[in-house]
Amino acid sequence: MATVLAYTSPARGHLFPLTPILDELAARGHTITVRTLASEVPLMNSRGFSAQPIAEQIEVIQLEDWRAGNPRKALAESVRGFCRRAPYDAADLTRAISEERPDAVIVDINSWGAMAAAEKWGGPWAAFCPYPLALRSAQVPPFGPGLPPATGAVGRIRDGILRPLVNGTIERQMLPPMNDVRGTLGLAALGHADDLFSRPPLLLYLTAEPFEYHRSDWPDNVVQVGPCAWEPPGEAPDWLASIKDPLVLVTTSSEFQDDGKLVKVALAALADLPVHVVATVPAGHPDEFTIPNNAHILQFAPHGPLLDRAVCAVTHGGMGATQKALARGVPVCAVPFGRDQLEVARRVAVSGAGTRLPAKRLSVERLRAKVTEAATMKAGAQRVARGFEAAGGPQAAADAVEVRLLEPAAAGDKTAPFAAN
Repeated sequence: MATVLAYTSPARGHLFPLTPILDELAARGHTITVRTLASEVPLMNSRGFSAQPIAEQIEVIQLEDWRAGNPRKALAESVRGFCRRAPYDAADLTRAISEERPDAVIVDINSWGAMAAAEKWGGPWAAFCPYPLALRSAQVPPFGPGLPPATGAVGRIRDGILRPLVNGTIERQMLPPMNDVRGTLGLAALGHADDLFSRPPLLLYLTAEPFEYHRSDWPDNVVQVGPCAWEPPGEAPDWLASIKDPLVLVTTSSEFQDDGKLVKVALAALADLPVHVVATVPAGHPDEFTIPNNAHILQFAPHGPLLDRAVCAVTHGGMGATQKALARGVPVCAVPFGRDQLEVARRVAVSGAGTRLPAKRLSVERLRAKVTEAATMKAGAQRVARGFEAAGGPQAAADAVEVRLLEPAAAGDKTAPFAAN
């Protein structure tokens, strides 16, 4: 059996979908060590892992993309944040590898320096991506703005014009500082942003068709395994059993992005409908809202029991909350505020699993109409749920780690593409 070291960025939305994969590897007899955000170390230790916090300097660097005035600026701001963290997470993972001496490493796709450190190490390693992968293809729109897939010649022309503009924004911000980090490690420079995704011998992509767009040019290292939805253990609220009306779950980001407006508008929009609204505000506080008679607001509640009763989930477009609802066949009304959320919301609409409403167009009337429409789209949500189930989830991810990383290394196959140097 092997020792697997997992390394995450300071984001619960990245740690939580990785957790069931680590659970599955542990159930197969592998030893799991984790470096993650300090607040979640006790939770990871409670699962039988050996967990320690990532370097404090990494958590201090907060993403402030929510302050940007438009999606393009917000994307650039996110890139700057990851680049600022990169020198610290590179050194942090290097230190962790030295301490733990793992047989394989799994690295968060947002820990760009740590990915370089894993590459430099030369042992079997994988990256995991829990949001739409920003990997360019002639078959899908350029990543970021949340554009619909191209149809016909006009759409292809649109993508051809916009792709270098959008990718150029990322590359101008990303490549110089990333290549500085890689240079200090003695690694070759990245020529394009896409090179970041080709470096891992295995890239676990935590989604699947039909939610993800179909393309025929996926690199061989990318394995789609579905969302691997997970949340910390918790009890359903005591009052849930007494609620007779259908539920509408409203979620906001677990990392602050000033999206409390979504809850305020949802409470007003749904106050007169025969539903009960349950909103969770993990980065906010329930006391900041005026709560109507048909609603409850909680800082945290396990979403599973709520989704089992829900006719619709209103999300901020976060991949975790959105896929968690769709995995249960619950249609979604996605209201994206930034980050990858524009891409997630567009996939909700394109897959027929719900509706989208950009945050800049958010109003009581529009949200009521979009939620009402989304609630009729259960068939599309169930189709996505079947696609997620077919992808295999944590079992498929653990299979990929064992077959592509651990078994070649254990066999001492120095020619295998996933074997250690």
